[in-house]
Amino acid sequence: MVVRRRDFLQMAGVTATAGFASGCAVRNDKVSATPSAARAGSLAAASPTHVSLNLVAPRISWERVIRTTVGLRPHRDSGFVLKAEKFGEKTVIHDYGFGGAGMSLAWGCGAMAADMALEHNDRKAAVLGCGSPGLTAARQLQRRGFEVTIYAMSVPPDTTSNMSYAGFTPTTALIANEHRTPAWDVQFRRAAEISYRQLQLLAGAPGWGVYWIDSFNATDELNEQRPSEREDDLLPESMRPERDREVFGPGEHPFPTQYAVRTSSLAIEPSIYLDKLVADFLLFGGKIVIRKFDTPRDLTSIPEFLVVNCTGLGSKTLFNDNELVPIKGQLTLCIPQPEVRYRAFGRLRNSTVAASISPRSDGIVVGNMMERDNWSLDPNPDVRQQNMDAAIQFFAVMRARSGRVAPLDRTGELVPRSQPFAYIRPA
Repeated sequence: MVVRRRDFLQMAGVTATAGFASGCAVRNDKVSATPSAARAGSLAAASPTHVSLNLVAPRISWERVIRTTVGLRPHRDSGFVLKAEKFGEKTVIHDYGFGGAGMSLAWGCGAMAADMALEHNDRKAAVLGCGSPGLTAARQLQRRGFEVTIYAMSVPPDTTSNMSYAGFTPTTALIANEHRTPAWDVQFRRAAEISYRQLQLLAGAPGWGVYWIDSFNATDELNEQRPSEREDDLLPESMRPERDREVFGPGEHPFPTQYAVRTSSLAIEPSIYLDKLVADFLLFGGKIVIRKFDTPRDLTSIPEFLVVNCTGLGSKTLFNDNELVPIKGQLTLCIPQPEVRYRAFGRLRNSTVAASISPRSDGIVVGNMMERDNWSLDPNPDVRQQNMDAAIQFFAVMRARSGRVAPLDRTGELVPRSQPFAYIRPA
């Protein structure tokens, strides 16, 4: 996904595109391993192989809604802060301001913050904040031999990280291009590489809630999905979801659009993942203290002289970072469907709102939003209505279990289909 620009961030969106470069396994019948022209974005026909695509349609309805959650992303137009500075006798290492990329970059920035801490003589450290950045920084410190105490006002399941869509989407709502510097870019790439490697090692490990998932972006305009237009040069080719990209044309997929673009990447289930991080931190001797800091002067009341600040939006008042602004996100969850094992995003031709679903063990996530400088934690009923209505209409086209679909006729209208759907994968 491209780096968000300021004008985009100022819009209240109803799209979940940030998550659709993420991914797990789709329920497919076994297919030929022969490389296809579609992987390169070509729809050139060869000797076709007919394969039944067993994509179970999600059951999205108002009766199945179980909750709507709101989280405030800590965004800075100039990107995250990762640096050390002195506050009297204390050394504070800042590690915050990730926008929508906190779950993606936390391991890497935590490792870099921990390496900065090694330059300090003490081997006792305080971490401020118990979301993804704070917990991963604490674990990276422990791995380097530090005795660590986390000080936080909230702990899982009540952190901003718990409300995230979650996946490896390291450029989401991260930085405005005009604010980038060569030094910041180097720092970002290092953090992304470390985080990507760590999350790969956790994928599939028991109890972590990290896994690979396939994502389908259904579209009528294939040119809008070209990698060069969707990915910024911040990410090396090896970390772009398009490196594993397939394009399915008309009749080759079950969605009510001309094309479907499949990519694969890493997904994270926040509640499982954060609980496991807390358990690991405590297992290795960590302590958690519930308390709030209002000014840097309050740091004098804790015994540690080395402090890693992962307070996110709290840094606006705690360290007078006036560049921090919230980006409000909102997710609606429906009753889980374990048989739905793919993400999907798209819109009907007569709709102005994108439909999206992301399956998790705690529910099927519907929609998203990005609203800049909104501090409200109350769900927006209009956004919820739009996201749910779009998902209900879009996914009603797919026939659950049978794999049947109502395709588009020549006029662009939806028409019924009596035969089971099968897609053709070029050899």
